[in-house]
Amino acid sequence: MELWPAIDLRGGKCVRLLQGDYARETVFGDDPVAMARQFVAAGARRLHIVDLDGAKAGEPVQIALIERMAQAAGVPCQVGGGIRTLETARCYAAAGISRIVVGSIAIEEPALLEAMAAALPGTIVLGLDARDGNVAVRGWVETSPLTALAVARRCEHLPLAALVYTDIATDGTLGGPNISALEEMIRAVKLPVVASGGISNAADLARVARIGAAGCIVGRALYDGGLTLAAAAAACGEAPA
Repeated sequence: MELWPAIDLRGGKCVRLLQGDYARETVFGDDPVAMARQFVAAGARRLHIVDLDGAKAGEPVQIALIERMAQAAGVPCQVGGGIRTLETARCYAAAGISRIVVGSIAIEEPALLEAMAAALPGTIVLGLDARDGNVAVRGWVETSPLTALAVARRCEHLPLAALVYTDIATDGTLGGPNISALEEMIRAVKLPVVASGGISNAADLARVARIGAAGCIVGRALYDGGLTLAAAAAACGEAPA
């Protein structure tokens, strides 16, 4: 299972939100480029980067910073937040970003998602953030009447790289992942599923790996010191780089 250390950006800083709430933010670093280098120096094989300001604004806000982070890291980077046009996706791809996460357009403009996947096959990742089973959009400030499972099934025929499934109730809580919902998603679709939300320790990662997730995004546990990168990699079954 692939380990994706997460760096969430807001106002040019490394932060984590509790359950996606912008009012409940913890700042973990003032230099995201240094944070990217630090993860890679510790053995990270890849990074998951989110432009939280972009997710809320509906367009990239920190693209220049993200490009610098990717260049400094020198490992595959997966980026999400405010990517709602094909032009933006192409810009990130041209800048060397390996995988591009889109979410809101799967609900609001499914034809655009199809166009993105066709133009950049194997690069686009469908990001589904679920609140009580329904998909949250626009930086998690709105909730769609569509379920995450329904959207996933509708999109699984596309040439996507993967599906990132985030359970908002557990995100940033260190309370453990929503295994039942995650397992339901893994069984429902053919796409590789990357889990996100609630990871607190190596045992959580091992549980996620056992049910067949292709990858897992880990954030707060790595920053709080409750989980080392080496221990996380071992639980995923991959050695640090």
